[in-house]
Amino acid sequence: MGSFVDAKSSAPPCLWEQYAGHFPVRERLIYLNHAAVAPLTRPAAEAMKQLADDCMRNGSLHYDQWLAAYEGLRVAAAKLIGADRNEIALVKNTSEGIATVAMGLDWKPGDRMVAFREEFPANLYPWKRLEQKGVAVTWLSVTDPLDRIDQACRGARLLSISFVQFLSGYRAPGQAIGEICRRNRCIYMLDAIQGLGAFPVDVRAWGVDALAADGHKWLLGPEGCGILYISQELQERVEPVEFGWTNVASYNDYASRDMTLRPDAGRYECGTLNTIGCFGLRAAIEFLLEVGPGVIAPVVQNLGDRIAAGVEAKGYEIMCPRTPETSAGIVSFRKPGIDAAETVRQLRAAGIATAPRAGWIRTSPYFYISPADIDRLLAELP
Repeated sequence: MGSFVDAKSSAPPCLWEQYAGHFPVRERLIYLNHAAVAPLTRPAAEAMKQLADDCMRNGSLHYDQWLAAYEGLRVAAAKLIGADRNEIALVKNTSEGIATVAMGLDWKPGDRMVAFREEFPANLYPWKRLEQKGVAVTWLSVTDPLDRIDQACRGARLLSISFVQFLSGYRAPGQAIGEICRRNRCIYMLDAIQGLGAFPVDVRAWGVDALAADGHKWLLGPEGCGILYISQELQERVEPVEFGWTNVASYNDYASRDMTLRPDAGRYECGTLNTIGCFGLRAAIEFLLEVGPGVIAPVVQNLGDRIAAGVEAKGYEIMCPRTPETSAGIVSFRKPGIDAAETVRQLRAAGIATAPRAGWIRTSPYFYISPADIDRLLAELP
């Protein structure tokens, strides 16, 4: 007679159960604020602590490990987005990455580009400044149909859009926009900070020419350390706008005065890197690669759907309708008579981290959050 097996007990654990131990924040908070600043994942925190401890005891004696961390971060970031490590520069933040492209191109009178009104300032102000200097900007909405975007790209030098919008959570059709840019020979710039790590990105398949993302949101790394991808082809057209000793190929030879640029995206790195940040971000990205963005994405999307359905059932309005094609990890909602900032304070007092944004309550759960955590949020909402 065969033994009885409980199908429920033999099922593999859910993703949040598998990785809950990597997120000590769970001990104190239901953290639904990854679109602002995410908690460090345990591997990132441990990598940074190990470096700090080593520096305290040994200074730069183990400098070879620092170089290995820089290289490891370039390799991991390239793998995450489907690029080559020669196309990855290590930068301070998304803003620096976008500004490097915006300021490094040789804009001329009569040039035109395409940008979007709903963007976070990091992906808006650089284009506003170009507009003030005579570059024509066609301003669209992220929800405009693709044929409208296609029309706007005809004759444009560059299009810049966020992978996921910071307030609405709208996820752009990255590949479709890439096809439009390719067809119109338009540089495709992607601000990926609100989606990279949680949702797969393939710069080759999508035709992305440049991408920037800081580490402190969905990449689960520290602030002040990010990545800039610039395709090998585009590197020949984007000049470094900050110039220091490490932009040049002979930077290891301090006596050299040869200013030939590095033959890869390292040409955009101006001086000493954020070493402790690189240790942390490398560990964070390697952790996400282990989990797999393709595995993470549906979990994050389902958590967002659960929030949206739950708040709508309580009479709240959600900012962006959720569809499988356009939704991501951000859900913003509001209700007449309910003050968003006060509600966020009340939630925090109950151990739930969210954010007030422009009169909306913004939530942004990650894959280690459980469905029960979402239900707790819904129960606490007025």
